[in-house]
Formats: sequence, structure tokens, C-alpha cells
Amino acid sequence: MADPYNSAARPPTGPRFDDSMVTTAFELPGFRVARNLGVVRGITVRSRSIVGNFLGGIQTLFGGNITIYTELCEQAREETYRDMAKHARMLGANAIIGMRYDATDIMTGLTEVLCYGTAVVVEPLR
Repeated sequence: MADPYNSAARPPTGPRFDDSMVTTAFELPGFRVARNLGVVRGITVRSRSIVGNFLGGIQTLFGGNITIYTELCEQAREETYRDMAKHARMLGANAIIGMRYDATDIMTGLTEVLCYGTAVVVEPLR
């Protein structure tokens, strides 16, 4: 059985899906939306470790960028973005429009990070 997450399992339909085909806008210049495949998302729940909280606390004493938390946030966003793109490929999309991030504290030290958008099939304008 073919792996539905493997984009090679589907025949190409127009432009190849890559990061240039993901946008926060609701259109891609030079393309038209041929089909709307619905909402796609990636979600992760992250916690801060005791060591991370300790090091972050020390960094707050000096002010500026709290790099340990910045790295944690960036890892969570990257993971959810990758999962969202995988979900879109599974549906046969070659683009995502209206992409957004959201984060919610579930409890102290536990945060849900969500990346979502609309999976679409686009075609070049003629």
C-alpha cells in the first residue's frame, strides 16, 4: 500500500509543492486556485524542562532575547509547519494559502502550538 504522506505517491498536478507555495496571503501571484481542499493543520504540545526554566530564569536577569525559549518556540513552529505541509500533500495539494500560527497555554509550562491554512491546488495563470 502506498504511503499517503509520501508526495511521490500522487501524480504531480501543476507546480511542485515547496515552501514558496505556502503563504499567509489568500492568493499566490501568478497562480489561480483551481480547487480548495479544505483546512490543513499541524499541532504539537510542548513543555519547558526544569533545566530550561532554570537557564531561562538566569537569562531573564540579564534582559534581552531569552534564547532557550526562542529555540523552543522555533522548534515547535517548525514541527507544526512540517506536519501541516504533510497533511496538505496527503490531500493532493500543491499550495497552502492563509497560513497562520496560534499558541495556547494548556497549563503552566505546557503550550499547544498550531499551524493551519487552506490546502489548495493552484494552476499557473495563462
